[in-house]
Amino acid sequence: MENLKGLKVAILVTDGFEQVELLEPRKALNQAGAETRVVSPKDQRVKAWKFTNWGEVIPVDVPLDKASSRNFDALLLPGGVMNPDALRIIPKAVAFIKEFFDAGKPVAAICHGPWTVIEAGAAKGRRIASWPSLKTDLRNAGAEWMDQEVVVDRNLVSSRKPDDIPAFNREMIKLFGQAATASEHSRQTHA
Repeated sequence: MENLKGLKVAILVTDGFEQVELLEPRKALNQAGAETRVVSPKDQRVKAWKFTNWGEVIPVDVPLDKASSRNFDALLLPGGVMNPDALRIIPKAVAFIKEFFDAGKPVAAICHGPWTVIEAGAAKGRRIASWPSLKTDLRNAGAEWMDQEVVVDRNLVSSRKPDDIPAFNREMIKLFGQAATASEHSRQTHA
């Protein structure tokens, strides 16, 4: 397990995120020492989708209108159909995601999460795994769609579905661990 102590991870969601795609990666990140914060255009809480029905209600840690990518080292984009479909039409959400890619910070996207990667203009030239229904959208955005449990392409780790979460978590923690090492080195250099 990588040591992610001190690494600050934003988890961007709105109502309709796939419950297991937030809870399981968040648990893995927290166990590795990261500090995770739910960021959302909703102010107080967001409601999960649990496969076929509404799931848990999760508190929002940072409202999107008060969030800055500068305060985070990495970004997690859970899927669910409703969540990324709603986020990709919110300019502030798209800008928030784009800032992570522009800064070269690591991003993890699962299932339908890559819809927001497309909207942020960060899909072109990348290999990306996603839910199969995004295949044409990703290809049209200039990405190579991969039918694999996990794909790492530069600072992006992606997976297809909830069954891929163990591999997704492993590679996300490895990728985020590189950012934690760089962040720690930067803190020591500027101390």
